[in-house]
Amino acid sequence: MGTFDIVIRGGTVVDGTGAVPRRADVAIINDHIVDVATDIIGSSGREIDATGKLVTPGFVDIHTHLDAQLAWDPIGSSSCWHGVTSVVMGNCGVTFAPCRPEDRPYLAELMESVEDIPRDAILDGLAWDWVTYGEYLASMGRLPKGPNVGGMVGHSAMRHYVMGERGLDPEPATAEDIAAMADLLDEAMRGGALGFSTSRTFLHKVPDGRPVPGTYATEDELYAFADVLGRHGVGVFESASRIGERDLADGTEYPKTRAELAWMGEVSRRSGRPVSFGLTQHDSRPDLYQRVIDFAKHENATGAVVRPQTTARSVGILFSLDTRTVFDRSPSWRELRDLAPAARLCALRNSATRRRLIDEADKNGTGIDLDQLFVVTPLVVGGGARYDLDPALSIGGIARERGISGAAAFIELLLETDGTLVCSFPFLNQQLDAVEAMLDDPLVTLGLADAGAHVGQILDASQPTFFLSYWIRDRKRWSIEEGIRRLTSDTADLFGIRDRGRLVQGAFADVNVIDFEALQLPSPSYVHDFPHGAGRYVQAATGYDYTLVNGQVFMDHGQHTGVLAGQMLRGLPG
Repeated sequence: MGTFDIVIRGGTVVDGTGAVPRRADVAIINDHIVDVATDIIGSSGREIDATGKLVTPGFVDIHTHLDAQLAWDPIGSSSCWHGVTSVVMGNCGVTFAPCRPEDRPYLAELMESVEDIPRDAILDGLAWDWVTYGEYLASMGRLPKGPNVGGMVGHSAMRHYVMGERGLDPEPATAEDIAAMADLLDEAMRGGALGFSTSRTFLHKVPDGRPVPGTYATEDELYAFADVLGRHGVGVFESASRIGERDLADGTEYPKTRAELAWMGEVSRRSGRPVSFGLTQHDSRPDLYQRVIDFAKHENATGAVVRPQTTARSVGILFSLDTRTVFDRSPSWRELRDLAPAARLCALRNSATRRRLIDEADKNGTGIDLDQLFVVTPLVVGGGARYDLDPALSIGGIARERGISGAAAFIELLLETDGTLVCSFPFLNQQLDAVEAMLDDPLVTLGLADAGAHVGQILDASQPTFFLSYWIRDRKRWSIEEGIRRLTSDTADLFGIRDRGRLVQGAFADVNVIDFEALQLPSPSYVHDFPHGAGRYVQAATGYDYTLVNGQVFMDHGQHTGVLAGQMLRGLPG
């Protein structure tokens, strides 16, 4: 018999290790789990009845860009509505430190250019009371936080700090440059960074169109950073890599991609640390993702730990009346977009306006295949948001079924949904069978949810809910214990986050109580709640009864309780 702060009773515990679920109670004192057992006897300050519910560890999201948002949105929405209790920021080489005061606008503009986070919100929303990355983490540590937060230091910021404009040039960094950057990484690791991140893809650009600092880094520069991680015996090396870039479009050997995996393997071997990178499928090279997985396995066979990370669904650009439509190349559609939000739907209800919009769209086209523009918004009462890429739910498929043009179908759906229609154009992970194949390989980890980034373009922070509801519950593609393991201990272990991701005695009490059958996603909605009224997409969920962070109830049936008990995360050796 004991006295506890909280006991979660009678639930089905899925402990994050991959073990078979079992009925058990979970007892918590302060911020730790003290017992997981059947029928725990004792008194507690609060009892949570989890009968018929799943009790899981809080989810660990390793790929976010919440570096700025947490300063004005301490609950970390939308992640907080999807069972996420720990987040890793600082991905893709873009961070706000190290930073001299005069370089703050540059790093804010860089983040806006790469991750679509408004510059002015960043400049006015952050304290900017740091220079080094360790000081940035200390500043974050002083803020109230809903989730636990860790970060990697970004290559772009380090390179700009040391090299200035030269950091953008294709010419190699000097030995002195590399040594200075290595010193900055050493400071960041001593200050609590979870690792180092870089961007190698030519898709990431500064505002004037040049690739971001670090894109042209030589292997010597990257190996110097690996050596720093090796000396610390801690940290992840994360990369937004050149997968498929500058290989021949009709090729099958992918020599440049193979070389990209080779240097990642060498980074891992010489540092003794894991390397993680983003991997997605694209129809232009349908077999590339499998070749990349094979390349990673080849490196791992010689002592490396290289792990691709992918999403649980397509990555899609969102189109809606609130942001943009695929018909905006037509003048009348641009005029519609320029109206105040409340006036747009009124305009659509006018038959003459509708006729003009349809005629112009039919004449000018879209530039996007309407068979690849899928309705996300539920079209039936009680339904959930759809991400299954059902051809019948494409605008093209709906238009054919109704015997009208694509623009006419789009307008009809807008009116039927009172203007809330959201559609998605998948530009990565375009085939769900490819997503399934990637997720079926234990080498691949869940990531790339990009919470906090691309706020007016995509919204993938709801990935955990889709993964559990679609792949685990509806498709029964993997067991519930494997699904929870992928969201918890697998990601926590990869990033060296100790004592989280498992419901075991002695672990931190990050816990979800989930009504598994009730898990469902509503349509994304567009809100203006960033500094200066900037807009973004958000998406909540149903089915999460409670989310606890460090032993305190953070979310209660989708509502923030006011508790902000998040802690800073540090990687620990071993």
